[in-house]
Amino acid sequence: MDIDAWVWWLVGAVALGIPLVMTAMPEFGMFAVGAVAAAITAGLGGGIVAQVLVFVVVSVALIAVVRPIAARNRASSPGTVTGVEALKGRQAVVVERVDGSGGRIKLAGEIWSARALDADQAYEPGREVDVVEIDGATAVVM
Repeated sequence: MDIDAWVWWLVGAVALGIPLVMTAMPEFGMFAVGAVAAAITAGLGGGIVAQVLVFVVVSVALIAVVRPIAARNRASSPGTVTGVEALKGRQAVVVERVDGSGGRIKLAGEIWSARALDADQAYEPGREVDVVEIDGATAVVM
């Protein structure tokens, strides 16, 4: 039983898709697309030289075009800040006197323990304060 060349190219495309999923390296996906293009060339009756040329040209063209675009998008998109990092710089309302030794604030709809950044400073209930940092489960405010 003789297996057609286009089948081998498709097997190669699937084989290149595995490391794409395992390593998240998009180059493997581009090689897989090149292998599919070579399979189409083989299915249309192209010789082995044409198949290899189509594979190389399509793969290299995709890498040359897609990688710079992806790098530009990755560099220009701002990182999404989540978790406690997203709380820095927000305003909170003092619910229980806050000084250098502690207190309570309402931050993002939740009650947090807090302490003043300046140990000599004190903030009375109802005052708005800025969150400077989060130290464990304590908001440091000013």
